[in-house]
Amino acid sequence: MRIMLDAGHGYTTPGKRTPDGMSEYEFNRAVAQYTKGLLEDYQHVLVYFCHEDERDVPLQERTDKANRLKVDGYVSIHANAYGTGWNNAGGIETYIYKTRPKEAAELAHEIQHRMTSRTGLRDRGVKTADFHVLRETSMTAVLVECGFMTNQKEAGLLRADAFRRMCAEAIATAISYTYKLKKSAPSPADQQLFKVQAGAFKDKSKAEEVAARLKKAGYEAMVLQIKH
Repeated sequence: MRIMLDAGHGYTTPGKRTPDGMSEYEFNRAVAQYTKGLLEDYQHVLVYFCHEDERDVPLQERTDKANRLKVDGYVSIHANAYGTGWNNAGGIETYIYKTRPKEAAELAHEIQHRMTSRTGLRDRGVKTADFHVLRETSMTAVLVECGFMTNQKEAGLLRADAFRRMCAEAIATAISYTYKLKKSAPSPADQQLFKVQAGAFKDKSKAEEVAARLKKAGYEAMVLQIKH
C-alpha cells in the first residue's frame, strides 16, 4: 500500500495565512508528518510526501510524482479560509472530484466522520470540486480542510500541537479503516522486559521465602545467584 501525503502550499505562498500571521503550510506539514508516522505503524505501507519545505512545489509536479510512483491513495491536507479578516465561518469539509468516484467518496466520508468526531468542529460535509490534485491524479484522491484560519477560535486550534496530532490520528485511522490495514508486530525493542529486584540476601532460604510470598500474592518471582 502506497500513500501520498500532500501538505498544501509552502512557507512562502502568498496569502495562505491567519490574519495574525501563521502560515497555513506550518499546520499542513505538521499534520502530514504526524500522519506519516502513524501510517508507518501498519504492515506493508509506504508513505511519500509531494511537498517540500524549501519551496511551494507546483501542483503539476505534485500530481506527476504521485502518478509516477503509482500510489494507491492521495490525501491533500489544508486549512480553510473565508475572506482575509476574522469571521465566524468554521468547520471541516472534505473534497472529492466532481464525478464522485466511489473509492474517493468512501475515503472522504471516513475522513470527514473521524475528523468531526474527534475535533468537535462543525461538519460541513463531503463536497465535490474540480481541484487539480483531485482531477489530475490517477488514484483515489481526497482533499481535507481541517478548520478555518479566519476563525479566531479555530486558528488557535490550528496552532496547537495537540490539535495537529488529533487531525493526523483521524486521517490515519480513516485510511487504515478504508484500506483494511493491519498493525505491524511490535519490534524487539518494544518487547524488552524491565526487572525489579525485591531483595538481596546472604541466606538462600530467606530469598526463597520472599519469592514464595511474592508468588502467593500473584507475582512472578525467581531466585538468582549473583556471583561477585
